[in-house]
Amino acid sequence: MSTTHRLYAVRGAVCCENTESSIGTLVPELYRELLDRNRINESAVVSVMFTVTSDLTALNPATALRRQGLAPDLPLFASAEPYIEGYLPKVIRVLITYYGNEAPVPVYLNGAEVLRPDLSLKA
Repeated sequence: MSTTHRLYAVRGAVCCENTESSIGTLVPELYRELLDRNRINESAVVSVMFTVTSDLTALNPATALRRQGLAPDLPLFASAEPYIEGYLPKVIRVLITYYGNEAPVPVYLNGAEVLRPDLSLKA
């Protein structure tokens, strides 16, 4: 769907293991996939916000992006996902705010697709 140039926000999520390697690989993969699928130039990104379930303690997702050389000049923010009984464990969620011309397409990876099967792209 094509629209006018304006501020958008796109969501995504990824399931990770509680290791620096898993978080350090999968968070940048999710970020890149969100930018690619939505044709977002990183210079159009305003900010990136993460939430993390309490069982993921090995690495801050913002640090994972920085270590890959991504989002070097962007404000990044991470917070704890509230615990809700029965929630999906080991999940990092992201909200990217950006300027663009098209309605956003969310990205859910590595098991996080179950969070929003109505929004996840079919492979």
